Amino acid sequence: MKLLSAGLILFCLQPGFAADREPSQTEIDEIIRKFAAKESEFAKARENYTYRQTVRVQEMDGGGVIGGRHEMVSDIIFSGEGRRTERVVRAPVSTLQRLQLTPEDEQDLRNVQPFVLTSADVDNYYVRYLGKETLDEIPCYAFSVKPKKMEPGKRYFAGLVYVDDRDLQIVKTYGRATGVLKKGSDQQFPKFETFREQVDGKFWFPTYTLANDTLMFQNGPVPIRMTVKYEDYRQFKADVNIKFEDTEAKPEAKPTPAPPKKP
Repeated sequence: MKLLSAGLILFCLQPGFAADREPSQTEIDEIIRKFAAKESEFAKARENYTYRQTVRVQEMDGGGVIGGRHEMVSDIIFSGEGRRTERVVRAPVSTLQRLQLTPEDEQDLRNVQPFVLTSADVDNYYVRYLGKETLDEIPCYAFSVKPKKMEPGKRYFAGLVYVDDRDLQIVKTYGRATGVLKKGSDQQFPKFETFREQVDGKFWFPTYTLANDTLMFQNGPVPIRMTVKYEDYRQFKADVNIKFEDTEAKPEAKPTPAPPKKP
């Protein structure tokens, strides 16, 4: 986000390792390998789901009063050709006065806030073991994560994650998005928490992102509050290659999603 001109990765206990001692480095390396493989499976599975995403950003004054709002509700769907696309359902005129959403913010919403650390990506990050921790009665291993190298045009996650001990998947992330910015750019990005829930009995899907932070711009601080909801996950049944498009979907026949599984 930028001003307008007018103004732990936590990894959960893996079955097979004793809960009353710290894991060896060999065991830690094995946990990371298996965890990344599970995340790869999850990332592939999520590509076959439709869902609704609701983004709300509020800028606050020093007393906590809302000064402007941005909201967008969109459906992540599939076209008749099986191409994944985003269709805007509702987008009131933004009343933000001091903030402007940038292309980096859009990348963060799509890729960083619902962070997934796959086998293909794990070697691009420093992953450091921090210790054991319990999150909502789920025993976890704690890791910190930060990118080893950042390339222009790409966005990265830096912070902590919680990974379930049984399924070896992320159940929560806490940190912020980062990347290489143009020289002189006064962009700031909030710390956020993303929570996942098990929605299909196998994989943990992002369901809620929350940021309540103060962005320190050159012209002064701007408190913000941001929420992102991911809901109504439904599996798309089609034997097709999936490609994500940035453009809004054109009117067309909707594929029939599979009914949600009963708990």
